[in-house]
Amino acid sequence: MATLERWYYAFRAKRLDGLKPAPRSDKGRAQELTPEQRQLLCDIRREFPSASASLILRALVAAGRFNGAAVSATTVRRLFVDEGLDRLSLRAGDGGKTRLRWQAARPGALWHGDVCHGPALVIDGKTRPLRIHALMDDASRYVVALEAHHTEREVDMLGVFVRALRRHGPPDALYLDNGATYRGETLATACARLGVSLLHARPYDAPARGKMERFWRTLREGLLDFSGGLTSLHDINVRLLAFLDVHYHQAPHADLYGRAPKSVFDATPPRVDALEESGLRAALTTRVRRRVRRDSTVSIGGKDYEVDGAHLAGRLVMLCRCLVDLSEMPWVEFETRRVEVRPVDAVKNSRRPRRRHTAEAAPLHPAFNPPQALLDKALGRRGAKGGDA
Repeated sequence: MATLERWYYAFRAKRLDGLKPAPRSDKGRAQELTPEQRQLLCDIRREFPSASASLILRALVAAGRFNGAAVSATTVRRLFVDEGLDRLSLRAGDGGKTRLRWQAARPGALWHGDVCHGPALVIDGKTRPLRIHALMDDASRYVVALEAHHTEREVDMLGVFVRALRRHGPPDALYLDNGATYRGETLATACARLGVSLLHARPYDAPARGKMERFWRTLREGLLDFSGGLTSLHDINVRLLAFLDVHYHQAPHADLYGRAPKSVFDATPPRVDALEESGLRAALTTRVRRRVRRDSTVSIGGKDYEVDGAHLAGRLVMLCRCLVDLSEMPWVEFETRRVEVRPVDAVKNSRRPRRRHTAEAAPLHPAFNPPQALLDKALGRRGAKGGDA
């Protein structure tokens, strides 16, 4: 009767909603876990955000830290949701941490670098990819370099970087993503020689690259979405320059309080210690050890070169190349000497005259005849010709 009476008054107060059972106040709070276990799981999740709840639990059970029969992966997932450590929260807000707007103190302090995939070009009936390489100053949003290529190799990025350095000098730091284009040893070595700090964003953290992403959006809406009929990189590049000079650099920018990127960038005087061409060439010169083949050739960048000097065949040498100008020929350094190389021309080499090694061309010296010497010794004629008896 007491139960029916309780239901009666609950129905009178809230109608059918009053008869619904109230959920547990601690539902989804992972009651099977001790405070120490909860803290351990959260610490591991923060350190390894890409690891799944199943993987973390399986590793801890195998290590004897958890009882696999008492704790399930669902319980661990609920814990991560409560603590803001689920994958959705991690992608949106970096694990529940506050993401703040930041900016470099002055123009030239930090450059962003990135590549945008544009619409494919049809050139001579063949489809070619379009890759837009860009370097942007953080404080002013001024784009110091913007070029179209068919590839996104490290050598392409280095060429863009070199041309920006010649125009504006080196920045204090270079901020890039984790792609293979920006992870090469040549770029890291060049930045170290130039005194430029090389920084990389965390993997899968798109908001950390928000400034470049916002520029790519502006570029797509203002240019790339209307470039479907273009058939050459030249057509793309001239339009890229026009887009920057006529529109983007002159337009008011919201993050600059209505000022234009060019006015903010030009307001800062250039650095006194300007980069000289000799310093740039030294920073972008690579040296690798190579063994010269028996046919006097070496390989670099997928191309074979012929070394001047047959005495270097089979020897270890330093093969050098300056990436400031890719049209320049590499060279070989051996024992402090510089030896020039040239592209291999196998057809031309087939027509080069060679010395013929025949018996008539190289007759035996009269004083050197091993068979005759043995015969004279056998007959007791040792020293009979011009020697002692």
